[in-house]
Amino acid sequence: MTRIKLCGLTRPCDIEWANALTPDYIGFVFARKSRRYVAPERASALRAGLDTGIRAVGVFVNEVPEAVAALLNGGVIDIAQLHGGEDADYIRTLRKLTDRPLIQAFRVDSPADLERAMKSAADYILLDNGPGGTGTAFDWSLLKAFERPFFLAGGLGPENVAEAIKALHPFAVDVSSGTETDGVKDYTKMAAFVNAARDAH
Repeated sequence: MTRIKLCGLTRPCDIEWANALTPDYIGFVFARKSRRYVAPERASALRAGLDTGIRAVGVFVNEVPEAVAALLNGGVIDIAQLHGGEDADYIRTLRKLTDRPLIQAFRVDSPADLERAMKSAADYILLDNGPGGTGTAFDWSLLKAFERPFFLAGGLGPENVAEAIKALHPFAVDVSSGTETDGVKDYTKMAAFVNAARDAH
């Protein structure tokens, strides 16, 4: 079954809603330029209220490896999602600092982007449109011959997640803006997304 990730949680109520909906993953954004940014101390407090069966992912953009590893090794997050220009050398450096899983995100504009994704040394890959958080989808037809399991992101919402799962069979679907109203999480949309994703099976 396709896993579900609800990303960009920032408030205690977001955590409560996630606990009620039981996605496989939730995401905290540690990129300071994002409107969904949460400081490590706040993420730690939010994580304390998260159901133990839900894994917390930290989203980073070109953060120093030591800071990423500290959050992983300290139990604030379970998985690091690398959403910037991190390369193979960066991943090797991070591997020396932590044994926790890594997700590497790729912007998909052409088949060449998918070729790079296939070669990633990360545990998981995520395929997105643009720098992430854009709320728009890339050309899914590019994925017809793609063989590596992937997180699908970009432009997903309650209205199209079932279609995406049935057409592409991703390892996981990742949503942020598609479950928001006026820039904050909306329980009704979160529930609709989770239910649609599960009903697709």
